[in-house]
Amino acid sequence: MQVTERLTRPLTEVKYLNADNVDRYRCIMRIFFENYEKLRYWMYEEDVFAAMKAEPYFSDYRQEQCRQDLEALAEWKNLIRIQDTRRVSTLAEFNNRNFRYQMSEYSVEIERLVLRLESLFIEGASLEPTLLERIRRNVTRFKDMVDADEESVYTWWTDLNNDFIRLNQNYQDYIRDLNSVRAEEMMRTQEFLIFKDRLVDYLRNFIKGLQRNVGVIEAELCALPQTLTDAVFARVLSYELSIPRMDVRVDEAVLLERIRGRFESIHDWFVAENGSENEAGKLFDATNDMIRRITRYAALLSERSTYSANRREEYRKVASVFMKCPSLAEAHKMSAMVFGVEQPRHLKGGQARATDSMNSGVYEEAPEIFTIKPRVRTYKEKANRSVMGDHSRQKAQARERMLQELQEEQMQLKKLEHDGRIDFGHLPVIAPRIREILLKWLSDALEDSDYTARTDDGRQYRLEFGPTGKRCIVRCEDGCFTMPDMSIVFLEADV
Repeated sequence: MQVTERLTRPLTEVKYLNADNVDRYRCIMRIFFENYEKLRYWMYEEDVFAAMKAEPYFSDYRQEQCRQDLEALAEWKNLIRIQDTRRVSTLAEFNNRNFRYQMSEYSVEIERLVLRLESLFIEGASLEPTLLERIRRNVTRFKDMVDADEESVYTWWTDLNNDFIRLNQNYQDYIRDLNSVRAEEMMRTQEFLIFKDRLVDYLRNFIKGLQRNVGVIEAELCALPQTLTDAVFARVLSYELSIPRMDVRVDEAVLLERIRGRFESIHDWFVAENGSENEAGKLFDATNDMIRRITRYAALLSERSTYSANRREEYRKVASVFMKCPSLAEAHKMSAMVFGVEQPRHLKGGQARATDSMNSGVYEEAPEIFTIKPRVRTYKEKANRSVMGDHSRQKAQARERMLQELQEEQMQLKKLEHDGRIDFGHLPVIAPRIREILLKWLSDALEDSDYTARTDDGRQYRLEFGPTGKRCIVRCEDGCFTMPDMSIVFLEADV
């Protein structure tokens, strides 16, 4: 890619395709394009307004709107306007500035593209073996172009490129349509069986054309010497430069690079080099895959249509045979023949028999059930789903027990308190739970700079230390431990 000013500049010419008044702009540009094809390149404002008013859709269209639309299109460089001085006879008429309008080159190509897009799903794509034959004939004439006149060389080169572009685009579009979601859904319907054979014959005919022409084209392209291709390219370039063009500067190097690039595209499409597959081989494989896919879908549809009918007849025949059995024993024998297998597998179980008689048959014994699990890693047994039960009663009982335990703890802590303080050096034997609560109070107070904290019920207390070095023994039900002499002093009355 070569970054140029033309590549990086914004395309204001396409603004009219998605502007606020797109219906008016597009209709005006279509009027200009239809007149352009009739070789009427210049139009006046009155002509455009008359053409717009002729349509019932624009019955309320005004002259001021037409003038504004033409000015907007001229500002976006879709229209080229010049002042018409041929009709001027007075100074006032000259000041009114009556303009003539003409489509720009970009606008002509944009309208052509829009027309192709509008008819995209109407025309469709195709696979034409005749294009391959025409390309083969033109490639074989490559050596003759050295001595031909420049006009004939240019015509030959244009035909070769047009046929190649058409072949390349058509096969891509056609294969894309066959691989689309819409085609996939259509192949699953019974209507697909009607034209299945015609579609397969069409694809096979194209494959035959590929096999018949690609080998010849590849051999011809590989046999072309570099000097011959350079001579032909020089003649094509010479004719390109001789074509007079208005307001267009032709770069000889750019033209020659474009001619070589087109030839390289044709060469790479047909010739396989460096072990890589050419585009013709990819097209051959894609077409064969599509034929196999169509055949597979058609076979599935045929089996689906005949499956139910065949099974119905089989079931009716089996039922009639069972109805003719004179006894249940004969029906059992018939069942073994119809539904049995040639080499049945016997499963041995550990269930105790209800009788030891050797004359007892399998239909008289109680069945034994075997649970067979799949031998795959991803298999998981289904969990038994149960309904959420009502546990409100158990929750209420647990809450009552918790409240009772809290009350008992509060009572035990209250007994340890004397005159609003708890001295660790004068504690009786305490329970492990009470010890945990007291040590937690100590830990909370030690974490504060003022050695103050609050209990769970909101009482504020302060930690007081005894004489330095003095220790006390705290006796518990599960053992004793020593600690510095401390006291917990409550700062407010119990609430």
